[in-house]
Amino acid sequence: MYAKTLFQGKIVLVTGGRSGIGFAIAKAFLQYGATVYISSRKKEPLENAQKKLSEYGECHSFVCDIREPSQIELLAEKIKSKSNRLDILINNAGGQFPGPAHVISEKGWATVVNNNLNGTFYICQKMANIFFIPQKEGTITNITANVSRGFPGMAHTGAARAGVENLTKSLGQEWAGFGIRINAVAPGTIATSGLDNYPQIMQDFLRDSEEKNLMKRFGKAEDVANAVLFLSSPLASYISGTTLPVDGLEHLSGDRIDLYNTLMKLISF
Repeated sequence: MYAKTLFQGKIVLVTGGRSGIGFAIAKAFLQYGATVYISSRKKEPLENAQKKLSEYGECHSFVCDIREPSQIELLAEKIKSKSNRLDILINNAGGQFPGPAHVISEKGWATVVNNNLNGTFYICQKMANIFFIPQKEGTITNITANVSRGFPGMAHTGAARAGVENLTKSLGQEWAGFGIRINAVAPGTIATSGLDNYPQIMQDFLRDSEEKNLMKRFGKAEDVANAVLFLSSPLASYISGTTLPVDGLEHLSGDRIDLYNTLMKLISF
């Protein structure tokens, strides 16, 4: 669809790039000519991903916990030392677990909010101050979730991701004068290998959910990657502060309480 040189000469950072959606995003940028850095908390799987991605172009990996500003600063220093600039930041790193709100522990709540919301802010701020603001240009895309009608069964991540959507709007306005565009992509249910780890009752729920989807399928990691490519490209040069759903209409249709009801059955066993 695009020229293979669309991102040639561009330096891209994809957090959480070792698997799933992050891996697909990194691969897509490499296929269109970018130099890509991927980061994650676990060294061995990160290095394995870097080796696979290097088949498609120049890829580097650095361990980084986005909850720790000092580690983000070190990551930025490594990128600056190796490439001297950063053009595109993809905030994909995050994490959550399903659970009804009344059983989520204080630690569980804090961990998810710290990872998904605080970590996203920390890395946006650091990369803006070190690269984008001095350069007077840069593009950021935050990967959020389908939270526009609430997220029963995952209230912690729903709250954090909604915070990221609002942060996207705020930073889009504050940083427009520096030539920085910032948008978000909100995936619905994306079929990755992680779904295979759920117990049988959740597998049944997922099969039912896929059938109820108006497009009769779950999304693929590549569907999200394609949206990220567009928002990061010159084709989206007049778009900032927006959230693009990539969810087969899940943000408009479907019963949002189904997940919660399934979880309540699970914990009653």
